[in-house]
Amino acid sequence: MSTAVKKQNLTVRLRTATIKQAKALAAQRSLSISGLVEEQIEALVGKEDAYERAKRRALELMEKGFPMGGKITASRNELHER
Repeated sequence: MSTAVKKQNLTVRLRTATIKQAKALAAQRSLSISGLVEEQIEALVGKEDAYERAKRRALELMEKGFPMGGKITASRNELHER
């Protein structure tokens, strides 16, 4: 069973000089300008997703804490006795 990826058109306005450079770059990579834009946006989104996953993982680890060794022998009240 094959799952088709649904695509949708997007209109982007760029300077003429940028379009000329993009055409040349796309041709060097054997891509269309649409393919070049798709490739770059997907890479950007992928990096953002990876960053968010790493951030969530780091926050979970900080919340959980890290074993630092040692053993607490006094109670909380004993430690805070004045």
